[in-house]
Amino acid sequence: MIKTDLIVIGAGPTGLFTVFEAGLLKLKCHLIDALPQPGGQCSEIYPKKPIYDIPAFPEILAGDLVDNLMEQIKPFEPGFTLGERAETLDKQADGSYIVTTNKGTKHQAPVVVIAGGLGSFEPRKPPIENIIDFEDKGVAYMVKDPEVYRNKKVLIAGGGDSALDWAIFLADVASEVSLVHRRKEFRGALDSVEKAAELAKVGKIRLFTEAEVKKLYGDEHLEAVVVKHNDSEKGETYVEVDNFIPLFGLSPKLGPIGDWGLEIERNAIKVNNAKDYQTNIPGVFAIGDVNTYEGKLKLILSGFHEAAVMCQFAYQLINPGKRYVMKYTTVGGVTGFDGSKKEAKKEVVQSIA
Repeated sequence: MIKTDLIVIGAGPTGLFTVFEAGLLKLKCHLIDALPQPGGQCSEIYPKKPIYDIPAFPEILAGDLVDNLMEQIKPFEPGFTLGERAETLDKQADGSYIVTTNKGTKHQAPVVVIAGGLGSFEPRKPPIENIIDFEDKGVAYMVKDPEVYRNKKVLIAGGGDSALDWAIFLADVASEVSLVHRRKEFRGALDSVEKAAELAKVGKIRLFTEAEVKKLYGDEHLEAVVVKHNDSEKGETYVEVDNFIPLFGLSPKLGPIGDWGLEIERNAIKVNNAKDYQTNIPGVFAIGDVNTYEGKLKLILSGFHEAAVMCQFAYQLINPGKRYVMKYTTVGGVTGFDGSKKEAKKEVVQSIA
């Protein structure tokens, strides 16, 4: 039995930052994640993708963000159960909870924090008859390492931010980039739409709108695709490619967590955002993309805020009646469980005679 103060389900950015906020309160965390390494989608799906909305970082790669978070929480010595899925939640007579994984590993704590992002997920695949035959042979549903596409002919399908961002990024990596979208208008950020249009004008992106990929050809590896146009007069276009990346988003599933008696709305967990991000089950919180409430923004930034607020209330649950006086890290510094301390720099004030 692994005993801790907070069981954190999900080791993505929000789950990792929870360790830091809890550590400032002298609370210990143990994280459970079905993936084999920390970082969630940032590590598994787009480690090399730049992120632009993290405060103080004009641009940071998703993988680097995870590395920084791991370095930040090192003094608080979190435990990890990786490659295992949280399966059951059982309340004990003393009010604590036991979370058991699909491999039988048991964890006990007075507080459970669900920070599982979108939950378990799988890519939405286009309805192409033989697409499975080319998976890992030229077809991929996410970009893990852009260098795989260096000097290759790449075709991306999709009309959202991910499709636009990767088409723009790979325009300087691949020998040829094509972007296919079934509608005329893209639903991504305006800046990305304009940038993709500019790259199309100068020949760095081959743009197909009001069209879909319908057929794949190749022997041992993908060699070509057929793009069918909505306009019957245009018919079909045969495009030679080395790689096809359909980016139609992820189909999120809560998995076993959905059977825990939590209040669910549109595949997300309802929480009390007016107070503490607690669910309808006392002592069980949900933060990050996995939760929902009026005005919810699915941003890493929002998850960080929710983690900070949640930890303050978790402290009160674990230490009833004990008053905690919050100290800014700029004043009190950061003291790890191993006794190491990062001192806050003191201002020196000089009087002028």
